[in-house]
Amino acid sequence: MKKLPLVILVIVSMFTLISCEWGKKTTNEDDKFIEQAILEEMEKSFYFFYEQANTDPDSPGYGLIRDRYPDNSSIASIASVGFGLTAIPIGIENGWITYDEGKTRVIGTLHTLRNIEHHNGFYYHFVNINTGKREWNSEVSSIDTALLMAGVLFVGEYFGDEVKTLASELYERVNWNWFVDKNKNMFYMSYYPDRTPSFQGHWDFYAEQLILYFLASGTPNETYRIDPVVYYSFIRDRRAYKGEPFIHSWFGSLFTYQYSHAWIDFRDIVDKQGVNWFENSVHATIANRQYAIDMANQFKTFSENSWGMTACDGPNGYSGLYGAKPSGYTDDAHKNDGTIPPSGAIGSIVFLEKEVKEAIRYFETIEWLKGKYGYKDSYNFEGKTPWIASNVIGINKGITLLMLQNYRDEFVWKTFMKNEYIQQAIINLEFTTIYED
Repeated sequence: MKKLPLVILVIVSMFTLISCEWGKKTTNEDDKFIEQAILEEMEKSFYFFYEQANTDPDSPGYGLIRDRYPDNSSIASIASVGFGLTAIPIGIENGWITYDEGKTRVIGTLHTLRNIEHHNGFYYHFVNINTGKREWNSEVSSIDTALLMAGVLFVGEYFGDEVKTLASELYERVNWNWFVDKNKNMFYMSYYPDRTPSFQGHWDFYAEQLILYFLASGTPNETYRIDPVVYYSFIRDRRAYKGEPFIHSWFGSLFTYQYSHAWIDFRDIVDKQGVNWFENSVHATIANRQYAIDMANQFKTFSENSWGMTACDGPNGYSGLYGAKPSGYTDDAHKNDGTIPPSGAIGSIVFLEKEVKEAIRYFETIEWLKGKYGYKDSYNFEGKTPWIASNVIGINKGITLLMLQNYRDEFVWKTFMKNEYIQQAIINLEFTTIYED
């Protein structure tokens, strides 16, 4: 083989060096762009919770937070309050509000929760933001109360002292056992005091309710505490979509693999059946994205960077049926129309970082997707003209904010997992720590 002239070797070496340096520069600029987009989305999501709350200290509904914006201005969601309470320390840690501002808001909110109507510690799903009274004849909700209590315990752990006392009082008065169907050893989904039967639906399949079992197992009141068999009684249907099998939810909606993980760090714990729920969500996220790729020939909104099918607003109203295979028992429980919510992918950033960042880069290119509180709830490009949601929804802004914070520094996980009730729940539910060799 002939040797290349020295001058050519020098030129090739210089070109290689320049290419490498340009590659580093491009990568660094791209990283900065994504991180800036993440910070902007976090800050705007935070301000939804901070600004769209009842801030009248003389109001019975002080601290209650709207279900959505800008529609339905009088309707607060109890789950939104749970995410919003968690948002306060995030705002403090990021310098968006002061410690004193956050603590004042939290204390006032906890006092409101102590005073508004509840049933054995459980709250109505939707309440009037000004009065705290039931709205829309909504149900007393087990899961929405659980999401609220996650936020309550989180602020108690963060602030300590008076806040911790109030938080413990609210948590310890919840009679979790009251909401359990003793014949099936399963949680009911809802309670209607004005219907017969009063308790309706069961958490009989895997979904977002994991946090229910932790909260219900850690309470110090033996009468209120559930038997661990309740956790081990719901159906675990394990199937795969072009990959590793995982325990799937009924509609395959991505939020079901995210919500409990916003507070509970499942990465290094498994239950006595060997289930690692964190890895389960990793596989569910991969499946959701792959399904969107595979369905791109049917829905032009779907692509490798436009995925994350989950409950959100659509062109025909709110739908909880958006999801991916596997779903139901015959893979037909999910119903898509091409709608994609940014919260779907973003809420999985701790499970699939690279692919979620690519999705965020794509979201940044969609005209009119951003509003006062960051990404609007969803978009759909199936019709003659692009459709962009007019609203943001509290729980979707919540999972976005909390998971982005966990991605950045694990703040929510680290704070919440210190709580003594949660640590006791890990023991009572017979979870064990994974030890790496």
